Order: sequence, then C-alpha cells, then structure tokens
Amino acid sequence: MALKSRDKHFRLPKISMLDFKTLEMDRVLTGLFARIHHKGEDSRLYKKDTTLETFEGHFLEHPERFKDFSKYPGITRGWLQTHLLDLVNRGKVGKEAVAAPRPLHGYTYRFRNPRHCRDYGAAQHLYETLWHARNDLGKRALERLRSFFFEGIDPNTQQEDSRVTVDVETQALMSLNQSEVLQDAPVKGSREATAPLCLGSADLMADDIVRLMQYRTRIPRSVMVEYLKILLAFHLALYHLRLLKLLPALVRRKGMDSTCEAGRCPMRPGAEERPHGDCPYPIGLFVDVRNHPGTRGSELAEISAEVHYRRIPGFVRAYFLTKKLDEFGQHLLQFGRLQGGSNRQLSVSDVLRLLDDPHAEDREQYFGSRLLSLKEDMAGEDDTLDPEIQATLGMGLDQLNTYIECLMALRGDFHRSFIVKALDSLMLKNRPGALLAQARSARAPRRFILDSRLLEVLLQLAVLRYDPGSGRYFSEEIQIDRLLAFLRDRYGIFIDSLPRGEGFGEPSIADREALRQNKAAFKDKLREIGFFQDLSDAYVTQHVTPRYSIGHEHMMPVGGTA
Repeated sequence: MALKSRDKHFRLPKISMLDFKTLEMDRVLTGLFARIHHKGEDSRLYKKDTTLETFEGHFLEHPERFKDFSKYPGITRGWLQTHLLDLVNRGKVGKEAVAAPRPLHGYTYRFRNPRHCRDYGAAQHLYETLWHARNDLGKRALERLRSFFFEGIDPNTQQEDSRVTVDVETQALMSLNQSEVLQDAPVKGSREATAPLCLGSADLMADDIVRLMQYRTRIPRSVMVEYLKILLAFHLALYHLRLLKLLPALVRRKGMDSTCEAGRCPMRPGAEERPHGDCPYPIGLFVDVRNHPGTRGSELAEISAEVHYRRIPGFVRAYFLTKKLDEFGQHLLQFGRLQGGSNRQLSVSDVLRLLDDPHAEDREQYFGSRLLSLKEDMAGEDDTLDPEIQATLGMGLDQLNTYIECLMALRGDFHRSFIVKALDSLMLKNRPGALLAQARSARAPRRFILDSRLLEVLLQLAVLRYDPGSGRYFSEEIQIDRLLAFLRDRYGIFIDSLPRGEGFGEPSIADREALRQNKAAFKDKLREIGFFQDLSDAYVTQHVTPRYSIGHEHMMPVGGTA
C-alpha cells in the first residue's frame, strides 16, 4: 500500500517556500510580478489560454501601431518565439505552448498560462524574504522593483503613459489588450507571511537589489531584466546552500542558535568589511574561473561542489524531522498541551525545542501512533514489511527517530533527487550566468564556476560605495585584491584561496599553483568583459573600472522610490 499524504508531506514554509523542482527564472519573475502587484498574494486570472496565435494576431491586426508587420507574418512569428515569449516544449510540433510573455514588464503576468508558468513557490519565497529583511531594506527593494517593472502603464486607467520611454520589446508587450483579461484578482489567503530562517541572507539580497537599481536609467531594460534574473537565482541558490548546513545544525542544537534569533543576526550587508560579521554558518564555494575540466583548479571546484551536495541527505532528514515535529506541535496546541491558543504560530526554534525531555512522553505516544499507522500502510498482503523498513524497526531507536528513519528509507532518495534538480536550476547549470557546471556524460562531477554574466552582475555591485552623509551610492575603481575580498566575504566565493572547513585544509604546493592560475584566469576574464585595467605590473595600477559612472548628480537616494 502507499503512504498516507500526512506521512509524505514535506514542504514547510518556515524553512523554505520552495517546492523543490526544476525552476525557470523567467517564470519565477513572472510570478513575482503578481505578488508585488497584489502585496504578497498570488493572482487568479479569469481568461482563456493565450496561444502563439493570440499574440501573433494582436500584432498583425494593428497596423497603425505595428507598421508592415502584416507583410512579413513569418518574421513576426519568429520574433515572437525568440524575443517576446517564453515557450514550453519549444519546437515540438503539437506540444509547443506559451508559458508567458518574457518578464520585461510587470503586467505580463496577466497573460501567463498558469499551468505552463509554475514557479514552484520561488516567487513567494522571494517576496517574503524581501518583505522581512531588516531596517525596511527589503520593502525598499520591493518598491524599486515595482517602480521599474510597472512603469509606463497608468495604474488607474491601465493605459500606456506616453511620457515613459522603453525599448521596442517592452513597448510591444505593453500594447497587449488588457481587455482579454476578464478579471485579475488576488487570491485571498494565498500569502504566507513567514520570515526566512536566515535573516542575514534576506538583508544581503535586498541590499544587492537596491544597489543594482542604481543603474536602472543607464542599463538597457532587457539587460537589466537579465541581470535581475541572474541575481535572484544566485541569491536563491546561496540561501539554500546555507540551509543545507544551517538546518541540521539547528536540529542538533534542539533550537535556534542565539546568534540567529531575530535582531541578533551578525550579518551586515552594507558593511565594507566583514559583511558576514561572526556568522556561525558561513558557506564557501571555490570556483573554477577558467572552467577547464581536468585541471587541478577544476578538481578543487569539484571537491567544493561535492561537499555541498553531500549535505543534502542530512538536510532532507532534518527537514523531515522539523516538519513532523511541527505537526506534533500543532497537535499539542490543539489539545492545550502547549502555552498559547490553537492559532499560535510556532517558529522553527519553538518546533525544535519539542525535542527536549519535558515533551518525551507526548512525543513517544504521538509518533508511536504514526509509526503503527505507517507499518500498517506498508505491510504487504502477507503482513510482511520491506527489509529496509524491518531493519530500521530493529535499530532500537525511539519512536520519533524510528518514524523519521522509515520516512527516509521510503522517501529520502525521492526528495534528494528533486533538491539536486532545484539547486542545479538555481545555479543555472551550464547556462549563461552559471555558478555550476557539469559535463553531459553519465555521473560526471559537478563543479562550481563563475560565468562571465554572473561575474558582470557582481562587478556592477562591487564598484558601488555608499555615502552615509548623502544617503546615496557612487561608483569608484576597485583594486583586484579588494574585489576578491568582496566576493569572498560577501558571497563566500573563493578564487585565490580555499574555504577552510568547507572540505579543505591547508593547501598543498599543487593547490597553491592552481590558486595562482585561477587568479590569473580571473584577471583575464575581467579583461575580456571590459572591466580590468593593468597599466603595469605594479599592484596599485591593477584595478577594476566601473562600466557606468554613478556620481552624486546621478545617484538615487537609498530611501527614495525614484
């Protein structure tokens, strides 16, 4: 027999709002538009599915706006497929379908086809992470995103604002007939206003978005959208890589680390030095900048990736344990065995404190009942159990741990495989902006890399400095060693050194040579993308130059909404 749904339930928003699946950032951004527009709630659309022909007809039937498009319907269709629309099953005859228009403007979410445009909780996770960032930094980031993505359309009349200049693709999307959407209403109760487990990560993402928005009038809109997709994927990946380390540690502590409690997180994203402060759960990723398999540098990057991915089974167990303890906590609240009413919301720290001895008797009874039900569900026609389950029952563990080990035996590999796929997609594996690469051969090792597009996004942030006096940002040159420290201290990206305690000890002679070569490759990559100037071999003349000059006359106030 199959497991009951209560045993299979895995998602716990207190840890992560993601349903661990393969994610497409175009669809995540589209879902985020709806959340931003409806103040955290999802949207319910009442409309027919939009097809490629729907969009094609719009452009061909309005010659007053799209001159001569009707003369070249083939080119128009190709332009839609390659530039304006996110398609599923691309190129497959009879299966190709529209997920949504490309996320160049906020209102494009109204033309999505929800069954093809799923974000698997990532949009909700992004919104709540930003909303709960400290010092209202995340709320400012959300307002900046709203101002950028929803510009050009009057929110009251839903008509285009002729005073706003946008690129041709965005203008085309803004022209879509809003009347085709019969109703766009928020889904009441769809918001789960839950703070992220790591508040420092929320602060860091919010600070990066505010920084990147300084360029909104200088970078072409389509480029800025690509930057944002890469940056949001990058932060989602970093957050969940940190969770792989953080959650099992919290389970071992039977509650939240005191340094992680609200208001005590030592991370300070705005600090120029040691932005992670004394964070007890830092992550470190050694990246192969050259991205050349077979070199010592790539081997080190493979070791680094393996260390993080090997944490997944422990994370799955800790996740299952926390989820089932949360269900146990709600049971205790319902029957008055915990202080607070039945509507009380338990934090992760509250949930893990249920591992303490005062709850031992209730815990044994509750999970003993769960375990008995699970055994009945899994027994065959002759009342025999799977050998692995039988072996787990004979280990002599308490009822809770026996129950969790049985769930791991039955569902552990299933969840591990989906978490691997989710992390691969968040790190944009083998795609532009990638933090991860893997050869296409069977069982090829993964390795961390630093793709040029991701590096370009991070460089735009690295060259900005905050002036507390004026409350504004300005750009300045940055020396190579200072840039390496920025990437290492702010994001945990190691290039010319190894992250101690993250699978590495003291580097060997061969390792040191690989690190020197990696640093040289880093300079070459900077030179290729046009940021690096080395007027001589002297250290002081080797620096990264901002591509866009942001000065006091151009800067956007950090607390403003411009």
